[in-house]
Amino acid sequence: MKKIIPLLMMLLLIPTLAQAQQREFDIEVLIFKRSIDPEKTPESWPNELTQINMEGVEPFNNHAYRKKKGAQMLSYDNYKLLKERDVLKEHAGFEVLLHTAWRQGDQGRASAPKFHIQAGKDYSKTFNADGSKIGSQSSDAGMGDDIQEKTIAQPLYELDGAIQVYVQHYLFVETELDLREPGVRSVTFTEKAPDELKDSENFAVLADTEAENSNVQAGNLQEVSPEKVEEQFLKSYRMEQKRRMRSSETHYLDHPLMGMIIQVRRVED
Repeated sequence: MKKIIPLLMMLLLIPTLAQAQQREFDIEVLIFKRSIDPEKTPESWPNELTQINMEGVEPFNNHAYRKKKGAQMLSYDNYKLLKERDVLKEHAGFEVLLHTAWRQGDQGRASAPKFHIQAGKDYSKTFNADGSKIGSQSSDAGMGDDIQEKTIAQPLYELDGAIQVYVQHYLFVETELDLREPGVRSVTFTEKAPDELKDSENFAVLADTEAENSNVQAGNLQEVSPEKVEEQFLKSYRMEQKRRMRSSETHYLDHPLMGMIIQVRRVED
């Protein structure tokens, strides 16, 4: 009898545990940018950023991926942040870039869906992936003379990155988003030595002279000075955050140049 009672207790707990593992959440995300000049903020922004790790990240419209992860997009009728979106749209200081919603289970970080965020303007017709302007001096400098074929430009969206919501005892959201904004940067160019000089016995001496002095003059060679020019540049500003959340609460992730409103609602049985 003593053994039967604990066994019955365990059998009664099994359905409860199964239900706990089958929780579902509706996730609604609203991302906007601020209408301000990034260079006029007190923050110091790096010109170059490491690439966002996009391994295992898929777009919202990948049906096979959503099915594999047990996720589905929600219809507009299920949106709850419409009032917040309208307030942002009516304010001159903000621009809504993305408003979307989906349903997923309560998977952990290793198995929860990780979605690719792409929104806003597509700059691929004006800028290269490295941020240089198409046809600019720095863009041409990075291409060899033997390159004949033109590559097809991939989309270069104003907002690009990844978002993941998962359960690890608590609800968490992780974001890694780049906001791209056209700006201006200073670029320095120096003339390369002619190929004929490279075969000269004096080339090593000339190279040493260049290293010691940015203004070069050797023999009858004309003095060469580094040229500084300002050019348009597509700069990326990153928002990388991890936030612990509670279901049915509205959370705000802040950044000097953008913001994200997220609401996670538990689906009632």
